[in-house]
Amino acid sequence: MKKGPRRLRRPALVVPAAALLCACAGCGDRGGLQSAGPTPTAVGPERLWPTLPPATRAADDYGAGETAVVKGVEVPGGKLREVDPVTIVRARVTAAPEDYEDIAEVVAGCPDSEDCPVLGGYYRDLTGDGADDLLVAVRAPHRQAYLQAYTYRGGKLTQIMDDKDAVINVHLAGRNIVVRAAADLSGYEYRTSWSYDDHQKAMLPTRDEILRTGSTRTPDAPSPSRS
Repeated sequence: MKKGPRRLRRPALVVPAAALLCACAGCGDRGGLQSAGPTPTAVGPERLWPTLPPATRAADDYGAGETAVVKGVEVPGGKLREVDPVTIVRARVTAAPEDYEDIAEVVAGCPDSEDCPVLGGYYRDLTGDGADDLLVAVRAPHRQAYLQAYTYRGGKLTQIMDDKDAVINVHLAGRNIVVRAAADLSGYEYRTSWSYDDHQKAMLPTRDEILRTGSTRTPDAPSPSRS
């Protein structure tokens, strides 16, 4: 899987019209509605540069939505819990060493090496099919980490997520994977929510934002996957 720069998406802002103010009449009148004045005109999204031609292709390779079949790994009964996560990661790295050149050598020594960077796997139903999928993390140089997700479908072990970032921590929220990562702006961090897309058959970054953390410390390892 190719990993490209990350794009930050911001939702369009819509400002609703002000609500009308209703007031009762004072003593001695018949008690009716009073006007609060003219209603401000609603402000909606305004298209800028309407003559700008639409894009015909993406500006960069985001690397999301790609999948890969993991060959050479048996999954007894289709149950991922029966397979060592290290075996799966080694198979992926062996099949695509150019994608994992920074960890290929050290992963080759797993699981016997004391420096094996593959962390223990977590099992959750990420795809919604009722079966456990596998989420695994692999430490990389410069305090980076690969986050990978695997599922078993159609008799094949398939990688459905492959992301590399300066990970602070990872949370599971239902079937969503929420990744906090260091930003190259002091006092900020990236927060990305990955969700399984049934059409693409892969985990997609459905929400990506940059948040103020309050800290003024410069991150030790800014994310290489963002520009």
